[in-house]
Amino acid sequence: MNLEAAHKPPRKRWLWVVGALAALLLLLLWLIVQRPSAQVQVSADAPAQVPVALTVTVARPHSVLLPIRLQANGNISAWQEASVGAEVGGLQLTAVKANVGDVVQKGQVLATLASETLRAEVLQHRARLLQAQAQYENAQADAARARSIQDSGALSDSQEAQFFLQEKLAHAQRELAQAALSTAELRLTQTQVRAPDGGVIAARSASVGAVVGSGQELFRLLRQSRMEWRAELTAAEMARIRLGQQVLLTLPTGLEISGSVRAIAPAADPQTRNILVFVDLPRHAQLKAGTFARGWFEIGQSQALTVPSEAVVLRDGHSHVFVLDAQNQVSQRKVQTGRRVGEQIELLAGLQPDETVAVRGAGFLNPSDRVRVVAQ
Repeated sequence: MNLEAAHKPPRKRWLWVVGALAALLLLLLWLIVQRPSAQVQVSADAPAQVPVALTVTVARPHSVLLPIRLQANGNISAWQEASVGAEVGGLQLTAVKANVGDVVQKGQVLATLASETLRAEVLQHRARLLQAQAQYENAQADAARARSIQDSGALSDSQEAQFFLQEKLAHAQRELAQAALSTAELRLTQTQVRAPDGGVIAARSASVGAVVGSGQELFRLLRQSRMEWRAELTAAEMARIRLGQQVLLTLPTGLEISGSVRAIAPAADPQTRNILVFVDLPRHAQLKAGTFARGWFEIGQSQALTVPSEAVVLRDGHSHVFVLDAQNQVSQRKVQTGRRVGEQIELLAGLQPDETVAVRGAGFLNPSDRVRVVAQ
């Protein structure tokens, strides 16, 4: 009994140590479980960070003076056309020296006709002139002798009058022969078909070997290579047009050319009720007669709010810009566009003058994107 009582206290101490260790282990497990929860709670309480989507340049709208333009359509035509034809008929074309598109000068030979027949006629008329000249000199000598003895009574009045009349007839015959020779020489020069003015050959119907008739057209010439735009405007629009007004024309090739109003038709077309406005254009290789073109008449200026054209994005058939807030986060804004001058485009509605829009890179943005702004 005494031995058993002596061993009881050590067993109680061992049980206490095991209990303490178990409690410490449970505490450690509780701490491990509670730590991730605390981290999640802290992250939930912190503000969400939006990732940067793109690097862009920005700009603010500018208030500038833009021209007020009136749009019109029309055709490009030659200022004047010249029909170049043969002045003598019944002759064969022996050479054609110009083709469509050639630039020619005034007086330049475009074609040549056979001239052998006319050369022979010139020789005949020269011989007749020599004959008439001889007859005139003979009659002139007879008349001079008659005048020298006119007061002597050797010749009757009728004889004297006959000598004087023969002199006049011989003089007339000589002048007639001279005129015939000049006509033949002129016809000979007309065997060379020459350009009546400088310009560009627009059409050619001349062919070597063909026998042409008098007045038959062989070439069509655009005089001085000068072109004009014939715009069609309504009667109401005509009130804003004046002579000398500047016009900006866009060719089918995309080239822009400026011109000025030269003339206004005095009457409207009975079919369309439109009035033609003739606009002088500078010489340019891309101007082709008969082509369609669109133009704008400069009729004044007005104040406008503009942004770079790169800032305007077309989506779903509408124009939009991306507006930045203080945190460089963008929002998509629908705008109404107007005139366009160079790289600037007018905004009629949808944007305030103090707002900032994304420019370069705007086409890749989406609403609520956060961007990084760099200098242009």
